[in-house]
Amino acid sequence: MKSEDRPAPDWLGDVASGVDAWTHGVTSAPAARSSRSAPTPTTAHGLRPRGGRRTERRDAPPPDRVAQGPEADPESVARTILLDQLTGRARSRQELADKLASKDVPAEIATRLLDRFTEVGLIDDAAFARTWVEQRQAGKGLAKRALQQELRRKGVDDDTVREALEEVDPGAEEEAARALVRRKLRSLARFDDTTATRRLVGMLSRKGYGAGVAYRVVREELADSGRGDGGGDDEACIESLEVD
Repeated sequence: MKSEDRPAPDWLGDVASGVDAWTHGVTSAPAARSSRSAPTPTTAHGLRPRGGRRTERRDAPPPDRVAQGPEADPESVARTILLDQLTGRARSRQELADKLASKDVPAEIATRLLDRFTEVGLIDDAAFARTWVEQRQAGKGLAKRALQQELRRKGVDDDTVREALEEVDPGAEEEAARALVRRKLRSLARFDDTTATRRLVGMLSRKGYGAGVAYRVVREELADSGRGDGGGDDEACIESLEVD
């Protein structure tokens, strides 16, 4: 049969049907004629189904791997994660290792990159610890004990933590405690001296100050503010550190 005598394909003029025919095989002529003579099916609401003649939903074609491009290189992904984490502030090596693990970066790649970043100075736990101590003491008024606990939670080893804390000036630490007490006193005006003392000593305890230092600072600051001797017996106050 000559090409001009061959009947036109059933999908001619219908783009969706044409794509379907090319991907799933062209419908034979007898079947096409049969489908043209059959009544158009409708949904339960009397509407024609989407797609014209097609009444069955076909499986979606497989993803185009070429269009998607090559899979990301795990090492490049891990390097990007590290650089993103280090943007804005320093982080401890353990923090970065935990982040890579949470992103399922293979351990071998993580260790190699962490070593490389340490070698070039992008990861430096000693510098991180010093900066952390300076910022947390100035911003939050934390004492050595609280700072030590925070650095340990971030995976900094004990020797590095100890070296960083050696730079804390005891005088600056006490002054930070006094500043905390002065700020808190403003909200305790309606409380009696005993209650105020208990709450202030408890606050300093949570900031890492020892009981003896905490009570002495509170007692002296209360006296300076004209509120008596700070609420009474030292030992009784120290025993009541479990405060609201």
